[in-house]
Amino acid sequence: MTTAAHPLLATAHALAAGLLAPHAARVDQEGVPASHLDAIRCSGLLGVSAPKEYGGAGAPDAVAREIQEILAGACCSTWFVQTQHHSPVRLLTQSALPVRERLLGPLATGELLAGIAFAHVRAFPRVPVRVTAEGGGWRFDGTVPWFTGWGLNDVMLLAGVSEADEVVFAFTQAREQPGLRASEPMRLAALTAARTVSLELDGLWLPDDVVVLRTPQEKFALVDRPRNTNASPAVFGVAYAALRVLEDAGESATAGALRGRLDEVRGQVYALAEHPVPYERVAERLALKTRSYDLMRTATTAAVVAGGGRAMGLDGTAQRLFREGMFLLVQGQTTEVRRAHLDALAQLQGPRPGSRRGRP
Repeated sequence: MTTAAHPLLATAHALAAGLLAPHAARVDQEGVPASHLDAIRCSGLLGVSAPKEYGGAGAPDAVAREIQEILAGACCSTWFVQTQHHSPVRLLTQSALPVRERLLGPLATGELLAGIAFAHVRAFPRVPVRVTAEGGGWRFDGTVPWFTGWGLNDVMLLAGVSEADEVVFAFTQAREQPGLRASEPMRLAALTAARTVSLELDGLWLPDDVVVLRTPQEKFALVDRPRNTNASPAVFGVAYAALRVLEDAGESATAGALRGRLDEVRGQVYALAEHPVPYERVAERLALKTRSYDLMRTATTAAVVAGGGRAMGLDGTAQRLFREGMFLLVQGQTTEVRRAHLDALAQLQGPRPGSRRGRP
């Protein structure tokens, strides 16, 4: 893994080693505590990419990526709650609308913690959330399938699509209110601790002055595409954590062989993430993403194998990392990413012994 001098990296390592990793098994079973998020709020990590004049660190993207990797490897559930926060911060940083002055400072300093409710926009031309101009603001109707951090976040960034195929992003409080109702937290195979719910919107009205972006759906899709074709830093965080489990089990040779391959792919992924045109070289990005998945799956499987029967205990690190890896396989998944991943898996398997290609 790389080493850099930025002080927030030392902060992230200290937080991961001193708080997140030692309590990860308990958090996995009981839920992300507000105290974990309070520690992250106070650490300055929530403002890593925010402008300095608003109380942020203004750090390079490379630093932000490595921080996410460190946190995910320590406690993926806590990572997943706080990682939602960074998209609203980046969007406000790029905005010239009045809401920037109201919210960017509190989000950059950690006074407010934000969640996101816009992944459903990627389902277009299906429109799970319809937005309609109404009375100096916007009415939101429909279903947000996934919202993470319910009861932990202060505000949410919500999006819907208008009849004119315009995507509207606006902020609202992350709580039940007229026109917004949350389901019970979902029980999932992994990251139940992150408190994910669905949201029913029935006439939620938000004023114009909380809108942060209005953009044609085609333009949004062009800008949004690289976010899902690039491998998430969390994939590497979980994979490296699994290698540490292998080393602790006395399997240093296996861990070393996998680490070399993981280092190589990570370097390629992060180099491509710095490409000046983020929506170019999509095929290469997808190929590297699927290779990253393969290595994460191999590393977490190896950790389970090395642990034997002990790995089946719900307090075991290996099985938790394995389940977290399973979650990351589908987190933020689009049709394009799914197709590339399934095609890569089919090529890895090849024809069955004694079978003819193409036979059922």
